[in-house]
Amino acid sequence: MKDHGKRYTEEQIIRILRESEAGKTITEICREYGVAEGTFYRWRQKYGGMDISEAKRLKVLEGENTRLKRVVAQQAMDIDALKELLSKKW
Repeated sequence: MKDHGKRYTEEQIIRILRESEAGKTITEICREYGVAEGTFYRWRQKYGGMDISEAKRLKVLEGENTRLKRVVAQQAMDIDALKELLSKKW
């Protein structure tokens, strides 16, 4: 499973984190999967204690959150444009 520059799925990340819970050292895990220790700790902070279904749900919610932020930003731009248009004297 060594592939430098590869983006791991949530399922793969959780399996990798479980290896450290089973007693494998972080250094060994990072070397085996070709990831930096900082990446491992970031994964552990984000996915630690989750099961695979929870991680999938998190990904769905993050996607929805991103979409909603875009909608809000677009609405704010529309409101600003309307305010500018209405402030002009005809």
